[in-house]
Amino acid sequence: MRQFDFMGKRRIAFIVSIVLTIVSVGALVLLNLNLGLDFTGGTVVELHYAAAPSLDDVRALLASHGFENFQVQTFGAANEVLVRLQQTFNNDVGNQVVAALDANGASIELVRAEFVGAQVGDQLRDQSGLGMLVAMAGVAVYVAFRFQYKFALCALISLAHDVVIVLGLFALFQWEFDLTVLAGIMAVIGYSLNDTIIVYDRIRENIRLSRSDDMAQIFNEAINQTLSRTLATSGTTLLVLFALFFLGGDMIHNFSISLILGIVAGTFSSVYVAAALLVFKLERQDLIPAKKENVEGEEELP
Repeated sequence: MRQFDFMGKRRIAFIVSIVLTIVSVGALVLLNLNLGLDFTGGTVVELHYAAAPSLDDVRALLASHGFENFQVQTFGAANEVLVRLQQTFNNDVGNQVVAALDANGASIELVRAEFVGAQVGDQLRDQSGLGMLVAMAGVAVYVAFRFQYKFALCALISLAHDVVIVLGLFALFQWEFDLTVLAGIMAVIGYSLNDTIIVYDRIRENIRLSRSDDMAQIFNEAINQTLSRTLATSGTTLLVLFALFFLGGDMIHNFSISLILGIVAGTFSSVYVAAALLVFKLERQDLIPAKKENVEGEEELP
């Protein structure tokens, strides 16, 4: 099998990572995330159709009548439709939605129209952020216990790199950030860590088996040995996510985007952040302590 010189290209990869991180942080600071209704609140309109409508047609009608930043989904039965609007509530908004959707003669009954605040979204955002910090702290403890503190530090930098890039791209392109995207980012942390642990495990094993002090070469061999597994796992996962992206509908569109970006970033960072940073910090003695010299007066073992 052909051996790729991953570590020989690590400086180029560092430049790419640094540029992406700077762009992502800049987008987050200057543009901010385009928060969805889960975080900002808005107006909820529940409709009852005589026959199950096409949600794509509902969205098209709302857009043609000037409605913006809305979500459409079924609510229980196929003929029960929930429309969430990112706009200030007023007493006529329900009738306005019905009038827009009744343009093609559909039989529609307004069930309710009410304002939903962002308090729940704020609580979920705060709790999710805290959960993410706790998860990353747990990751650091686990990796440090299983490997060594240098592994833990590089793994944390790698995870932060993936999260910042995904968030930054959502801010840069102003894709809507809702709870499904947040769930996708949490999943990315687990996926990226799993990939990193597999690479780390092989690196540790190779260091203990090898007599060489050329850490870059040992790292290259370890990454090449896990490459087929990494490509197979990432490739099959991406196939499913692209199917969700193209066929899953608007409700999970951004969720699939977050996972696609996260898996690409996580696969890259497992090699060129987690491993490439470690090659600068790790020494053979960190995993294989030097033999103690015989104390004067002790007999040497045969």
